[in-house]
Amino acid sequence: MIVRGDSGFARDDLMTWCEGNVVDYIFGLARNNGLVKKILKQLKKAKKNFWMTGRAARCYRDFRYRTLKSWSRTRRVVGKAEQLSKGEDPRFVVSSLSKEEFAAQALYEDLYCARGDMENRIKEQQLGLFADRTSSTAFSANELRLWFSSVAYVLLSELRRVGLEGTELARTQCSTIRTKLLKVGAHVSLSVRRIWVTCASGYPYQRIFAKILANLRAHYLPLRI
Repeated sequence: MIVRGDSGFARDDLMTWCEGNVVDYIFGLARNNGLVKKILKQLKKAKKNFWMTGRAARCYRDFRYRTLKSWSRTRRVVGKAEQLSKGEDPRFVVSSLSKEEFAAQALYEDLYCARGDMENRIKEQQLGLFADRTSSTAFSANELRLWFSSVAYVLLSELRRVGLEGTELARTQCSTIRTKLLKVGAHVSLSVRRIWVTCASGYPYQRIFAKILANLRAHYLPLRI
């Protein structure tokens, strides 16, 4: 388990609890003059690379750090020295993960920055599947609505991951999946052994529907054998 959060979570009591309960963490760390001094060489290098290439440049430094009073121990900190067209942008993270598990660049770019994408997924559920529709006066009713939204999000995420693989909608949001693939008119016929769903011949996503069916069959049918 890895706890990931912004600089508001970089508190000694929380980090100490994680360290004592075999829970890893990576938190943003508010910059200060002492931290910036630790990466002055990297900032100069990033600035030089920026002026040579004209593109944003990043350099990293891995070091041990402890605050004067608020932290009870020394911890691993990774500093990102970045030069942008608007100026330098130093950032820092503190983590219990070792260098062997994650090098400095991977720790920041692959693990910590993915936090922003997780926030996008939460917004996707709120806006596309109405997780924020909790207007009932009863707590249990609002809780049930949130459960329904969460189950729907899990199902649509799996449909996107498996069913839409290899299609132009493979990275689309849940709201788009609802509009283009679920909220469509169709004729449903029932027989003894089958359920027939017939879409209009002019439906523009027939090929994607066929691809979804093939992907789901290929992925899930072998699991039942």
